[in-house]
Amino acid sequence: MNVMENDHTTLNVLRNYAIHPYYIEDHGKIKKIYAQSGAYALKKIDPHHGMDFIRHVQFLFQKGFNRVVPIFPTGDGRYAIYENRGLYYLMPWLVNDEKENRDERPLQMFRELARMHTLTAKELEVSSEEREEHFEKTIKQWEKDEEFLNGFIEVCENEWYMSPFQLNFCLYYNSIRQAMGFAKEKFKNWYEKTKEEKKARMVLLHGHLSTEHFLYDEKGYGYFTNFEKARFGSPFHDLLPFMSRHLRVRPKQSEECVEWVNTYLTYFPMKEEERLLFLSYLAYPTGLLKTVETFHMEKNKLDERKFVQKLQRHYWHLKNTEYVAIRLEEIERQKQAAEAKKQSEQEGAQSD
Repeated sequence: MNVMENDHTTLNVLRNYAIHPYYIEDHGKIKKIYAQSGAYALKKIDPHHGMDFIRHVQFLFQKGFNRVVPIFPTGDGRYAIYENRGLYYLMPWLVNDEKENRDERPLQMFRELARMHTLTAKELEVSSEEREEHFEKTIKQWEKDEEFLNGFIEVCENEWYMSPFQLNFCLYYNSIRQAMGFAKEKFKNWYEKTKEEKKARMVLLHGHLSTEHFLYDEKGYGYFTNFEKARFGSPFHDLLPFMSRHLRVRPKQSEECVEWVNTYLTYFPMKEEERLLFLSYLAYPTGLLKTVETFHMEKNKLDERKFVQKLQRHYWHLKNTEYVAIRLEEIERQKQAAEAKKQSEQEGAQSD
């Protein structure tokens, strides 16, 4: 839009930066500002996230991680401006033209994510009581899920004529139970391995990992943006939502997803207990279970055709995830076998 159309809030914010725009484009929460000094991105965020957001970005720069779209300070040194019940911050507008092919963007993003996690990693105290409480609460919920599934399939099998939803559920039942069993096994292994430990590794999470939040400058370098949901947590909390969205498609063997995770692990290797917890959460079919529970509780009020489609999509997601989990397990076994062979050869050479 033309500046003459009076975006008073934007103009008031820009005065703090001594920027006089001659054209403004509206991109939702972001406005592209054209000025004699260059092109800028002005973003509006919820004021409640403001201070944490600024602190996290500054923390990354202090740690030497510079692949973050920089935030410009105002003339008096502020990094955000409160105006008209919104918080605004200013960045350069990146051209976002990919210099590499399309498949390279997530690989580069995962490499930079691994580097960011490496630079911000720290050990935090976790009491055995907290760990046990998390384990017991999760196992209790998963056992309730198993009990529900057993009851629901019994209801389905006792029908004279199964509905389409019930029939599909029965066809998927074994795969659902296998996924739950795999997740439960990894979760129990994680607990046995960590129940005596007093610390856990935490990193600064991006909080909303997406290729849409990884932008390129004119030289082809990638930069993270959109750190409003950044927080400290376990590394896999950045990986799992991204992978889940990517695998929510028709059935396919997503070797590219395996490659992304392996790229990440090359630069930021997971500890064994982190790997177990990651696989457990990755494999557990939460979305599918919620769909079945909703159908069971409200089947007389629902459009069954839509719920059959929803169940099918969640099943595809389960199978896509299963492939990735199995491949990651296979790669880990090969890695351990290679390390054992190497160690055996070294011991043999020493004995000679």
